[in-house]
Amino acid sequence: MATLTVSALARRCGLSRSTVLYYEQMGLLRPALRTDSNYRSYGPDDERRLRQICLYRGVGLTLENIRAILDRPSSEAADLLERRLGEIDTEVARLRDHQRVILALLGRRDVWGGREMVTKDKWVSIMQAAGFSEDDMHRWHAEFERAAPDEHQEFLEFIHIPKDEARQIREWSRTYRARA
Repeated sequence: MATLTVSALARRCGLSRSTVLYYEQMGLLRPALRTDSNYRSYGPDDERRLRQICLYRGVGLTLENIRAILDRPSSEAADLLERRLGEIDTEVARLRDHQRVILALLGRRDVWGGREMVTKDKWVSIMQAAGFSEDDMHRWHAEFERAAPDEHQEFLEFIHIPKDEARQIREWSRTYRARA
């Protein structure tokens, strides 16, 4: 049976040596056998398991979820993968919302090209023209606040929203939950 050193295993899977050692430390990979010279020695089963870990990391699963998938029945693995698929669907919808706004802005070069001042009313009309409902706009603000709070504040200032109103928008953005 051919065995691999930690460096050789890492190279085969496109990882760094330290990542393989970290996965072993975290319990995702079983501790390697040791050679007479006390070097780690990995076999084909270890390589298969590491490739599985890489596959699951590639689709965005957390290390904890990967551990659950590797160590539990396949029905639980399917549940975790279904949940991740839902997360991806949500992210894609959020990105499509951003895409619609960007397309609307590109269609209105006068708004962002410096010739006209962007106001709250103008921004709301752009969002509505892009197909955003009021709930979509609330969701957009909530995601902006979650992902980039400092930039959200700058944006609110850019569209000339008064400080008190901007503070209120940011507060409800932090607690906003999408309606069912």
